[in-house]
Amino acid sequence: MKQCSVLIVNCGAETSYRQALERIGFHVSETQEWPDDDMVKVFEVVIVLIRDMEKVAMLAARMRAKPHFGLRVLIAVVPLTASADERRVAVGSGFDDAVNESRDGRQLVARILRRLRSRPEHRCFLPDRKRRAA
Repeated sequence: MKQCSVLIVNCGAETSYRQALERIGFHVSETQEWPDDDMVKVFEVVIVLIRDMEKVAMLAARMRAKPHFGLRVLIAVVPLTASADERRVAVGSGFDDAVNESRDGRQLVARILRRLRSRPEHRCFLPDRKRRAA
């Protein structure tokens, strides 16, 4: 079994998501470029940082259309200004979830873990990060 891995797409701005995900035990990669088909296949979770809510439906469709994308977890991180209706459109267009931007990433991590638990076909693990008593 392999370690669970996350791809963060469109990381032009500095985010705290990488650190939050690595702290939990995910292997995290970031890219500013649109990922090619082979790159996406090695990740269980793909996070797309959305800057323009008008393009959200097209982005989900492009990711879901990639060969072998299958049931990978696809999460949109949307601006704080995104309305509930805009988040519903994102989910309706193919994202598994649409999470508002945050500084600490706890909500994002919780949503990813919930989605992975419901998809045992990924067969990945998170290392036990708990400190053992000495």
